[in-house]
Amino acid sequence: MIYSRSAEYAIRAFVHLARVADGRFAMVKQIAQQEQIPAHFLAKILQQLARKGFLRSSKGPTGGFTLRLPPEKISLKDIVDALDGMSEYQKCASGLAECNDDMPCGMHDSWKALRSRIIEYLERTTIADVARALEEKQRQLEKPRRGRRSASRSKK
Repeated sequence: MIYSRSAEYAIRAFVHLARVADGRFAMVKQIAQQEQIPAHFLAKILQQLARKGFLRSSKGPTGGFTLRLPPEKISLKDIVDALDGMSEYQKCASGLAECNDDMPCGMHDSWKALRSRIIEYLERTTIADVARALEEKQRQLEKPRRGRRSASRSKK
């Protein structure tokens, strides 16, 4: 994976929250169950992101978390940077302590190009983009099911 498990879980939770109606809060337990994420781990991640200003939290029976910003304004890089930092993308792919354009390792040029593409992807892809893509995939998966139902009805 190109980012940590924490960042992966946060992205999945943010996509879930992007699909919640405006002004509504989603409970950690509900998000964790639907996204198959350990609830205690997700709670810590979301609390950390709330402290960093990405989420609003509310206590009580109707409480939970909601996005503070529109999903179109939150990039994957924002989340990865908030949880992991971007330093991992600056390290040498071969593990050398010093690796740069003046003293490159054998993988330097290819890693530099790949790293740029990864960072560009994280910067330009928003939570809204991921949510839309997920909805489209789910619609595509449902089309064959609908077709099978109507085909089985016509045989009767």
